[in-house]
Amino acid sequence: MPRVWDVPVHDSTRVRDARVAAERAAALAGLDAKRTAALSLVATELATNLVKHAGGGQLLVELVPPTLPADAALPARLVQITAIDHGPGIADVTAALSDGFSTAHSLGAGLGTCRRVADDFALHSVPGRGTVALARIGAAGTTPAENTAAVRAGGINVPFARGEYSGDAWTWVRAGDRATLMLADGLGHGPDAARASAAAVEELHRSAHLSPADCLGRLDSALRGTRGAAVAVAQVDTAAGLLRFAGVGNIGARLRTGDAWRSLLSRPGIIGVHRPGTLREDRMPWAADATLILHSDGLPSRWTPPAEAAMLTADPAVVAAGVIRDAGSAARPVRDDTAVAVLAPTRPERP
Repeated sequence: MPRVWDVPVHDSTRVRDARVAAERAAALAGLDAKRTAALSLVATELATNLVKHAGGGQLLVELVPPTLPADAALPARLVQITAIDHGPGIADVTAALSDGFSTAHSLGAGLGTCRRVADDFALHSVPGRGTVALARIGAAGTTPAENTAAVRAGGINVPFARGEYSGDAWTWVRAGDRATLMLADGLGHGPDAARASAAAVEELHRSAHLSPADCLGRLDSALRGTRGAAVAVAQVDTAAGLLRFAGVGNIGARLRTGDAWRSLLSRPGIIGVHRPGTLREDRMPWAADATLILHSDGLPSRWTPPAEAAMLTADPAVVAAGVIRDAGSAARPVRDDTAVAVLAPTRPERP
C-alpha cells in the first residue's frame, strides 16, 4: 500500500523525525547500510535547510517507481525525499549545488553532496515563492545507468492529515513503444482506500500491453471487493507520437502542448463499484514539448498549471511538487489525500 511519511519541519526537533522516516523507508525498499546512510544524510540536510533558510516546510518520504518505465513486471521501488517550502527561495541555485557550499549550522554536507550521493537529485527555486528539493535513492543495481527512454514520469503523494497511508497511488509501465501512466484515488482515505489503489497498481503491471480503455476494464475486475477507486490511464505511443487517455471518476488531467493547456475529461463512475457501460478513449498527438499532469481531487479545483520553462523542463516529480506547493493555502485546507503525477518527454539535463 502507498506508505508515505509527511513530516512537518518547523524547528530543529523535527530533523530527527525526517531522518527516522528516511531510515524506515529504506528498510521497506531493501536498501543496504551504505545507501541507507546516504538517504539519512540527505533527509537530515534537506530538513535542516528547511529550518535554517525557509522558516520551515514539509518533507515527504515515499517509495516510488523509477523515473524510467519498467517492462510489465512490478519494478523495484526507490525512496524519494521531497522538501517543499514557501520560503524566500535560492537566488543562485548553481552556487548552492557547488562543492564547498554548505548551509549554516548544518552537517556541512551541502546540497552538492546530496546530489552526489543520490541516484537522482533535482532542485528548483524561485525567489519569493519557495523551493523544491528532491532526491531518490534505490537499492544497488535498480536504477538505469543512462537515460535512454523517450518519456519519463514522476509524482508526489500527500496523505490526508499526515496519515500513514495514502488512498491515492500512481505508477507507470512500458510495453514496447507504449508507456502507460495511471493514477488511482481509492474511495475515501486511510488503509481501506489504500488497498483499492494498491490493487490498481498491481493490475496495471499485468495489463501494460492493453489500451487505456481496456486497462480500465481489467482494473474494474481487479478492484471488485474493495472500496473502488477513481482511475485515469494515459498511454503514450512514442513511435506513433500518440497519446491515449481514458478515465473514470474525479481524476483531473491537464495536457500542455505549445503554450496552451487543455483539460482531459473522465466519465462518471467508480472503478470496481460502478463502471460506465462504455469507456471512452480520447486520442491526441503527443509532441516533443508536451506535459501531462494527472491529479486526485485533493488538489483544489482551481489551480494554475506551471508556465515557466525551468519548471516545465524539470524532473516530473519536481513539477508535481511545485503544483502542490503553489496550489496550497492555509485558507483552503486539504480534505483528502492528494497525489499528482506528471508525464513528459525526456529532455536533456541542464548542467
